[in-house]
Amino acid sequence: MDIVKAHGAQIPALGFGVFRMSDAEVEAVVPAALEAGFRHFDTAQIYQNEAALGRALAAAGARREDLFLTTKVWVDNYSEDKFAASVDESLDKLKVDQVDLLLLHWPADKVAIAEQVAMLNAVQAAGKTRFIGVSNQNVAQMKESIAVSKAPIVTNQVEVHPYLDQTAVAAAAKQAGVAITTYFGMADGAVPRDPALQKIGAQYGKSAAQVGLRWLIQQGYIALSKTAKPERVAENFAIFDFELTDADMAAIGKLARHDGRLVSPPGLAPAWD
Repeated sequence: MDIVKAHGAQIPALGFGVFRMSDAEVEAVVPAALEAGFRHFDTAQIYQNEAALGRALAAAGARREDLFLTTKVWVDNYSEDKFAASVDESLDKLKVDQVDLLLLHWPADKVAIAEQVAMLNAVQAAGKTRFIGVSNQNVAQMKESIAVSKAPIVTNQVEVHPYLDQTAVAAAAKQAGVAITTYFGMADGAVPRDPALQKIGAQYGKSAAQVGLRWLIQQGYIALSKTAKPERVAENFAIFDFELTDADMAAIGKLARHDGRLVSPPGLAPAWD
């Protein structure tokens, strides 16, 4: 497993995300994910499956010291009376004393970035998380978070896939030593079906989905993979035994288009770069 390092954090480059998964799906697929080699798991308060992930990891006998657990605070909890309590609830559901990484889920438009980061700093200082980060922030918001935070911001988790040009935020993150964690890497199913990616994959005996994940990893990003089907998990993990050429990487990068962004909920999303 490749490791991405950022401000003292050592984050497994390939993670397993449980967005839009039911409790039953989480509990069925996590044992397969562990068997395949996944140790980095990503959830969020709003996914409503933290408890299922906690149960599944405990039932599988996963050792806490072997895991890298990430969760995210939902925007409704961006207040002094809710933030820390919501994190305590997340820890209780996940059956851990602290997570490895705690993120602000969306910047939204009701609470100032500085206030959000101050609350994030407070729960880290209280020992509830080893590292902190942000998610879905534009360049200006990320720079502000870095500037006002007492502790390093180790990652910005954003939508990245071949159809979306994220070079602006990626360049700003790299300059600041902040890792990019990618979600929606399969572009809601478009990547596995893409003929250009299928053609590249055929050269290596790999699927288009594996090519998409490899493209993310080779850029130095942390990639979150996802499947609710246990039989597909091993395929997602099998991306460390081949390497895309510079020509492959460039060809995939050219798939980006102006309307490539898929996730931009009003009231939550910022003005994107």
